[in-house]
Amino acid sequence: MSFEVHPEPFAIGRTRFKWGARTFVMGIVNATPDSFSGDGVLDPARAAEQAQRMVEEGADLLDVGAESTRPDFPAIDADEEWARLEPVLRAVRAAVDVPISVDTSKAPVAARAFEAGADALNDVKGLLGDAELASVLARAGLPAILMHNQRGRDFSGDVIADIRGGLETSMAIAERAGVDRRLLVVDPGFGFGWTPVQNLEMLRRLEELRDLGRPILLGTSRKSTIGLVLDRPVEERIGGTLATTALAVGAGVDIVRVHEVAPNVEVARMADAIVRGWTPEAHA
Repeated sequence: MSFEVHPEPFAIGRTRFKWGARTFVMGIVNATPDSFSGDGVLDPARAAEQAQRMVEEGADLLDVGAESTRPDFPAIDADEEWARLEPVLRAVRAAVDVPISVDTSKAPVAARAFEAGADALNDVKGLLGDAELASVLARAGLPAILMHNQRGRDFSGDVIADIRGGLETSMAIAERAGVDRRLLVVDPGFGFGWTPVQNLEMLRRLEELRDLGRPILLGTSRKSTIGLVLDRPVEERIGGTLATTALAVGAGVDIVRVHEVAPNVEVARMADAIVRGWTPEAHA
């Protein structure tokens, strides 16, 4: 399969990403006591070690967050979120050179995180959760990952139409605040308000989102739809996650956000070799 049109390259941190060259792998660092996958790390030293290991395993960038986004998660205020996030973010920033995004929907947290070295925003509410967040992002001049979150929304009957509409709304909010659209990555929101059947339809139709003209990030790692299909607990969903990574590469997804970096890097590289082409000379 060939994808002829790609978004223009842009830098996240000190790394310039050439979209379409390959699928990049984002490692997840959760500074939460209540992560759905049970991988929360509150100790800064352990978080730094985890980050270093992920980079050694091939992670192209890392995503650090301090508030659980599972469906029944208890909300926390900005002060508590920052108290969890700050020591972990600073430790990870000091430990690795790859770009780091901050996973938050709160303007005060994002502003502090940018000052502490975060290179981008990853907002699971697509700038709809905090009216000030888009302005904070615009002032920072940094890239952002904007997700379509279906929770609390009416379903039109067309999964991709709803995702496309939600993402266009989020991008419009960003642009009105002064954010350059060319610095935006979009995420269809696998597992956020969709039924398992709708999640699988999303995966089948991912390529349809390429007409948004933005890099696409997909986060399926360990999620409940995989557990339901395979009848596996959260700690045994790596095989299902890898299947979604391979198919995401085939659909032209630009970034996969994962817990287990090493196997996902291998799958992404092999799938890229098939989809985008590979020669021994080019990879010597």
